[in-house]
Amino acid sequence: MRAEFDLIAKYFTKPTPNADLGVGDDAALIRVSPGYQLAISTDMSVVGTHFYADCPPEDIGWKSLAVNVSDLAAMGAQPKWMTLAIALPEQNHQWLSAFADGFFACAEKFGIDLIGGDTTRGPLNIAVQIMGEVPVGKSLLRSGAQVGDDIWVSGFIGSAALGLAHLQEKTMLPKDVASVCMWALHHPQPRLALGLALLGVANSCIDISDGLLGDLGHMLRASGVGAALDLEAIPCLPFVSAALDLPIMQQAVLAGGDDYELCFTAPSSQYMQIQGISKSLGLPLTRIGHITDGADLHVHYQNNLLSLAAEGYDHFG
Repeated sequence: MRAEFDLIAKYFTKPTPNADLGVGDDAALIRVSPGYQLAISTDMSVVGTHFYADCPPEDIGWKSLAVNVSDLAAMGAQPKWMTLAIALPEQNHQWLSAFADGFFACAEKFGIDLIGGDTTRGPLNIAVQIMGEVPVGKSLLRSGAQVGDDIWVSGFIGSAALGLAHLQEKTMLPKDVASVCMWALHHPQPRLALGLALLGVANSCIDISDGLLGDLGHMLRASGVGAALDLEAIPCLPFVSAALDLPIMQQAVLAGGDDYELCFTAPSSQYMQIQGISKSLGLPLTRIGHITDGADLHVHYQNNLLSLAAEGYDHFG
């Protein structure tokens, strides 16, 4: 048996209760439930762009799948299947074992089967395609925001970006804050339960991967609307909130990437329903602004209009 198939058999062959046929043949066989659509998303993680080469492989494994789960969460879809294509510079069994531990820890948490993929030699590159189900015509879209909707976010914003800034020595965080921010950077928590709970409640949704303003901007353009945000209302760590006058803190909250929280809009009439979802999930949900007529995105801080220099991460910027 060639080394490629040894690696697949040893590290990436698992039971597939959601699939009729998984890893081991020329193609997988899956069956979509009646009344549901197939939701599909793909994300690539490249060494030097999405993670450093010395990042713990278990963290790389977790995050490479978690970012895909977040995409389906933003659609209100239940993930079920995935494929993994990975290029490896060498056969490092210690690295692969730790990577697989992190990858399948995420898979098991969210009930996802690995049903196929590919391995090859090359610069470290991880591509995951994820597939799931959503009721026909019920998915959350970027294009559904309505004038007058409240804008909400889950969790805390900006922590992962500060973790990266700390790694890059652009800022030095206190040890306890750095620990929280590094965890946020390496172990994003996809808000799947929230995405499913928002079906029939939210008008639009997107996950925050490239920065709040950048991703909200995608939603606004798709919906043909504008927005007004209050920077002080955006939930962030107390350390960040206390230093929000600093440009690096504003940058992290407004334009830092890797949050993988959900940003969604809903009519004001859904306020109590959303508060109930927050309580039932034990997840902070915060109203940070509202949708406006037109196409402009305004951010206010201490009753002043901020000048926006950046709106998010650009892979080719």
